[in-house]
Amino acid sequence: MSDGVIIVGAGHAAGQAVASLRSEGYEGPITVIGDEPYVPYQRPPLSKKFLAGEIDIDRVYFKPPDFYDKSQAEMLLGRKVVEVERPKKLVHLDDGSTRGYDKLILATGSRVRELNIPGFDLDGVFYLRTIEDVEAIQGKFNEGGKMVVVGGGYIGLEVAAVAAQRGIDVTVLEMAPRVLARVVDPILSKFYTKAHREAGVKIETGVTVSGFEGSDGKIERIDCGDGKTFDADFAIVGVGIIPNVELADEAGLKVENGIVVDELCRTEDPDIYAIGDCTNHPNPILGTRLRLESVHNALEQGKTAAASICGKEKPYAQVPWFWSDQYDLKLQIVGLSAGYDEVVVRGDPENERSFAVFYLKDGVMIASDAVNRAPEHMMSRRLIAAKAKIPATKLADESINMKDMAE
Repeated sequence: MSDGVIIVGAGHAAGQAVASLRSEGYEGPITVIGDEPYVPYQRPPLSKKFLAGEIDIDRVYFKPPDFYDKSQAEMLLGRKVVEVERPKKLVHLDDGSTRGYDKLILATGSRVRELNIPGFDLDGVFYLRTIEDVEAIQGKFNEGGKMVVVGGGYIGLEVAAVAAQRGIDVTVLEMAPRVLARVVDPILSKFYTKAHREAGVKIETGVTVSGFEGSDGKIERIDCGDGKTFDADFAIVGVGIIPNVELADEAGLKVENGIVVDELCRTEDPDIYAIGDCTNHPNPILGTRLRLESVHNALEQGKTAAASICGKEKPYAQVPWFWSDQYDLKLQIVGLSAGYDEVVVRGDPENERSFAVFYLKDGVMIASDAVNRAPEHMMSRRLIAAKAKIPATKLADESINMKDMAE
């Protein structure tokens, strides 16, 4: 009897891999092993609608729980793979048992980057990555009080927006000179700083958190390197994530800012694939290798790996895209703006809550940020994939329909 496919990890990418294996015609056994007690679920809503209480857990799941029964996928949840024994094609679990595989998919995802500073273990210091994290934070939301967010990236600002709308006193501390500094132009940083401050959020930039202080094991304030202190009833830390590559590394697979895979999501072992946040993969459209923290990437790589296992080559070649919801503002990001030499603004970010920013390099569009501008977002995906050269004056001219940009 075939050992089938084992998927290590039970996140978005794993759920898509199960669905795609079956839709591509795979009839062998499928086993999903995940260390959380939940079937695969979506992480983006955790810091948005799920945290706000606008949706329940059923709408967070990638697929309904009975989907996996119908797909005849064995779900080993709350279990952890501790070793991959490649010569014997075995995975070792934390309970001492082993499972054999014909093909192995590593969908190990990522984990939060933790702050190793004094007071890191005080009650009231939270990270946001799992359903349990959200439920713990919601308990603090119900108590009200003062919340400090450490990190002015997407997660931090999304949590700040939800908390502010709940009437909580919110302060955001960002080490960089501006919020979202790693991912957007100063135009966007200025816009979102203004939007948050208008909602009552206090934003402090250029500050480094040096420790958490409290009494009776509970946080009371946050200390910064410049001597400033901020009172806090609880704190949310959002300072990035780390790919879970240890299993692959210990198994002797190539790891370099992620598990190294080819365009079919194959590692250097022909029987082992890797998908999602944990991978370092080639992107032929961007002409580089990269690691992405993106739902879209996880889904598409799940499809690619499943097709490859079924003997069908469907190389991964996608323009990256992301999104962030804060207040009434939907930010949709396409491409990667690193290396841009020209910025074009369509709309008026100073006075409107709807505009787009296009990033050009040598006249070619390489990325865009659209705030409440779905047409600009959708057209940008086409233009970036086509490596289109559009005159800056044309992009900025709102009298020209976005659909006409490619002409």
